[in-house]
Amino acid sequence: MLPTKMFLTRGVGRHKEKLASFEDALRDAGLAEYNLVNVSSIYPPGCKLIRREEGKKLLSPGQIVYCVMAKNATNEPHRLISASIGLAIPRRKDHYGYLSEHAGFGEEEEKAGEYAEDLAASMLATILGVKFNPDSSYDEKKEIWKISGEIVKTTNIAQSALGDKNGLWTTVIAAAVFIE
Repeated sequence: MLPTKMFLTRGVGRHKEKLASFEDALRDAGLAEYNLVNVSSIYPPGCKLIRREEGKKLLSPGQIVYCVMAKNATNEPHRLISASIGLAIPRRKDHYGYLSEHAGFGEEEEKAGEYAEDLAASMLATILGVKFNPDSSYDEKKEIWKISGEIVKTTNIAQSALGDKNGLWTTVIAAAVFIE
């Protein structure tokens, strides 16, 4: 199986039971009706990034669906949690790219998303031989990657939420969903 399409999605759920909170996050992300199989973080060669709505039309309830998923949960009131997926796509269509997953505490969506995006781009840059300083800022690295012409696109999707004030379980997820 070599996926030809992929979409990004995210969700948040709250419930007194941790598992039900995760289910609610899956529902919010539009993924609850599938049998999800977590896989590692390779973006297949030639794969096309599509919109969630377009991807959902290609799936059927009960279908086994492969995804890269980041998730985080807390029942601590007011605790900020996040989950994010980063994506880096190479210029060459015959080469694979990278996805990364990140779960964090105390991070808003923008920071968590940029962290995951930076991680995916850094992994791709190292296998493409693009020279960069890993300690430089993400913006500086992005400029080097753009100039190199080897990385054509980077993006992310992130979800953050504050733990429920009454101690209900709060779960956040971000996912990259593959379609054959």
